[in-house]
Amino acid sequence: MKLMTIACAVFMTVLCSCSADLSTSSPDGIIRVEAALDASGVPSLTVYSGGDRLMTMDSLGLESVEAVMSHGFSVVDVSRDRVDETWTRPWGENKVVRDRHREMSILMTNPEGVTLTLRVRVFDDGLGFRYEYETGCDSLTVTEENTRFCFAEDGISWSIPGNFETYELDTRELPVSGVETANTPFTFRTGGVYGSIHEAALYDYPEMNLYRCDSLEFRTELAPRPDGCKARVAGTFMTPWRTVQLASDAIGLINSSLILNLNEPCAIEDVSWIKPQKYVGVWWGMHLGTHTWTCDSRHGATTESALRHIDFAADNNIEGVLFEGWNKGWDTWGGRQHFDYLEPYPDFDLERIASYAAEKGVSLWMHNETGGSIFEYEAALDSAFEKYQSLGVHVVKTGYAGGMPGNIRHHSQRAVQHYQKVVEAAAAHQIMLDAHEPIKETGTCRTWPNMMTREGARGMEWNAWSAGNTSEYLCTIPFVRLLSGPMDYTPGIFDIYYETASGWPGREEWNGDNSMCYIKTTLARQIANWVILYSPLQMASDLIENYEGHPAFKFFRDFDADCDWSEALAGEPGDYIVVARRAGDRFFLGAGTDGTPRTVALPLDFLEDGVTYMAEIYADDPDAPEVRQPDGTRAPDKTAYRISQRQVTSEDVLDIVMAADGGQAVVFTPEK
Repeated sequence: MKLMTIACAVFMTVLCSCSADLSTSSPDGIIRVEAALDASGVPSLTVYSGGDRLMTMDSLGLESVEAVMSHGFSVVDVSRDRVDETWTRPWGENKVVRDRHREMSILMTNPEGVTLTLRVRVFDDGLGFRYEYETGCDSLTVTEENTRFCFAEDGISWSIPGNFETYELDTRELPVSGVETANTPFTFRTGGVYGSIHEAALYDYPEMNLYRCDSLEFRTELAPRPDGCKARVAGTFMTPWRTVQLASDAIGLINSSLILNLNEPCAIEDVSWIKPQKYVGVWWGMHLGTHTWTCDSRHGATTESALRHIDFAADNNIEGVLFEGWNKGWDTWGGRQHFDYLEPYPDFDLERIASYAAEKGVSLWMHNETGGSIFEYEAALDSAFEKYQSLGVHVVKTGYAGGMPGNIRHHSQRAVQHYQKVVEAAAAHQIMLDAHEPIKETGTCRTWPNMMTREGARGMEWNAWSAGNTSEYLCTIPFVRLLSGPMDYTPGIFDIYYETASGWPGREEWNGDNSMCYIKTTLARQIANWVILYSPLQMASDLIENYEGHPAFKFFRDFDADCDWSEALAGEPGDYIVVARRAGDRFFLGAGTDGTPRTVALPLDFLEDGVTYMAEIYADDPDAPEVRQPDGTRAPDKTAYRISQRQVTSEDVLDIVMAADGGQAVVFTPEK
């Protein structure tokens, strides 16, 4: 009887493996995913878009020391689900998000007793899949993830090189077949479809890079732990989602909510203290060399400077002020640095400054640079955050500009655990975070909305001490880096040709040859970047004296970082980008182009029907005079701009005229 039962079970498993429907599609039917098992019991997924094969994800599974997790599987059961619901966020590009998908969960086992559920969710804008393992082991040492992405045909891609320590690398436009390594998001166009490979819900696991192993095939490579293994996990665990966003046009990727939808709902019960903000600070002067982080004659974070910045913020409808270099420890930079997260330098009266900020209704931001010393920072978290909370501080900017101890990689499992530990400690003390040198965003800001924004790319500071960021780069990152989530680029430099200034102490010693150190876009594009480069914590990063009395700074005073709705309206990676956002009853538009002058005829049908708006337009000056550029060439003056006004409705078309490296920004205010 027992033998008959076993034989029957084996027969039913084989029957299920051979006959079960292992396919599912997006709710609109355009995307289709088919699963399969090869002769060795290794799962794969094939993705079709509009009936055409787009890619195959094969060799699905992991390798570990303790269990067989990659092969020998047969299908036991297939379950399905459908979801169509909306959810709301305390902040976001869109505060109301629709989650519409179909799910297929394939339950598999192998002769070694390992159970694998391959969970696949297909949305109208792409798909996600993850591994859910039950092994019977107490713990596992993951040595590899075998996931491979094989494109059906070649195409064009936009990405940064694969790197487990930094994302501050220039973007590249390459044939898919010409990419050797890439970090994600990895954006591509192939077969007439735009797509981007990334991951969602990254917790307690290393980040994923892509390494080419054949002309059109890429294998997953995980950031290693110091001993070479990739992760240590429990015997029952699940991986992050592996995601492929898909769209018929490039802006469809920007407008996708797939990454967020693959994360769990908010884990913070009371989110009333989580509020988007605009901010200023002493940051830019440190990168220019006019100020320092250390307590010397050029110290940036002094009591006098703090009070002046707080007054400026209060007078200009700016909610926050950030101070870097306020705390003891910067003089140890470059050695075995040690930062004190409680003690300010003698010339920074923390209690007085906090009291003055509260009196003026301005949010005081604290900066915690760790230099990569994550163990030291973890030991100080609760005491530091408790102190900040007592001072009325609700925003902390963190930094990890240095090697982590014990050969821990910045993007490895241990680092991911650290970044999340900081997020949760901050939430316990009602503190929002702006993380620099972070782990990349994977939509976890849905679950932990106090994780407001991150750097994670070449930001504005690269313009202060290098050839800087081109207008092409700024037209690329909305389609690559910003697909993962908000970015603290720190935009808005008005003093475009700052390198021509003379007599700035520290300038030469900090930068050496300054001939290429200037902003590579027009002033109008700098303004537009406040809209294009989304961050719920948005900075006006220039020295505040460059804003005082400047007519164009009115845009930032009017701008609202707490938007309700957003949509990318037009654009192509590396060429140009147009984005609109709504905050309350006002709309803000930002547009930018590469080195090619460009005019975009933009229908204003995103405005409310039946409402007349006054459009205040900040544009490049078409009559800008030619001036000598820092590199010796002559070109139209990038500081030249025009401000104009006109009445518009949703039935109008606005011609957005942009100079080379230029842009345009518009505020649409309803007329009463």
